Amino acid sequence: MLNAIEIRDLTKTYGSRRGLAGLTLDIHRGEVFGYLGPNGAGKSTTIRLLLDLIRPTSGTISVLGLDPRRDGREQRRRIGYLAGDFVVDGRQSVRECLRFLAQLSGGVPVARIDELTDRLGLDQTATIKNLSKGNRQKLGLVQAFMHTPELLILDEPTSGLDPLLQQTFLDLVTEAARNGQTVFMSSHIMDEVEAVADRIAILRDGKLVALDTVTDLRASATRRIEIRFATPVSLDQFHDLPGVSEPELDTTGTILSARLTGTPDAVVKAAAHHTVTALRTSEPHLDEIFHDHYTDPTPRNAA
Repeated sequence: MLNAIEIRDLTKTYGSRRGLAGLTLDIHRGEVFGYLGPNGAGKSTTIRLLLDLIRPTSGTISVLGLDPRRDGREQRRRIGYLAGDFVVDGRQSVRECLRFLAQLSGGVPVARIDELTDRLGLDQTATIKNLSKGNRQKLGLVQAFMHTPELLILDEPTSGLDPLLQQTFLDLVTEAARNGQTVFMSSHIMDEVEAVADRIAILRDGKLVALDTVTDLRASATRRIEIRFATPVSLDQFHDLPGVSEPELDTTGTILSARLTGTPDAVVKAAAHHTVTALRTSEPHLDEIFHDHYTDPTPRNAA
């Protein structure tokens, strides 16, 4: 089976409010998949449906070839899950909690638990109720990764972590993918998703509006272009060019700036009628791509 997760026409409504609207999505085995969207977009709803914590209004879900409703016990043994609001019994020590959860997972070598807590700087003797938010998040990461699950489902996994530990988390994700594990990661932090994700989905109002690799999302995104000329040029010849919008000239008439979508071929050919002294384009970051999908008044549907 090539896909770790298969979602078809998935819809979830909460009374008059819609959480998901006809979501269709495949997550390949062994890939790191970034799932993006602001609060209320449907990310956590998707995750809860995958884990059978809530039930769909309509549509179908397959996780590791299993039906979450019918095969929930078997499925959960093969998944590492970190909730966005990770909570455990605060009266336990970190060690007691992890060893208890390890038993529920079918057994985890103590050396594996020690390795992860050491890498994340988590004190196993500490009582959970006394942990800071960042240390509770470390605990959540350890319990998700420690049994080397086939599928990791991580909801805002670095919330509360300092930058150095965010890098440790990214290392853990990279190692998991190298080990053949699948990682489904929902996050608000674009840089970390961009650093490790093979593909990215962007959700808007419960609908998929983008699905691709970071490279291809950048190629199709709007970016800025600036062209410097040896002598003043007329703005008229840069209007109505394919892929070019909002062209502007500076006060000298020698510096053209514009927004560019797709290939720069048309604007480069128009510029070639003059002496060009410099040309610069700025590649959009993932957060800019994300922003474009949320400020576009006419949402695009993902292919």
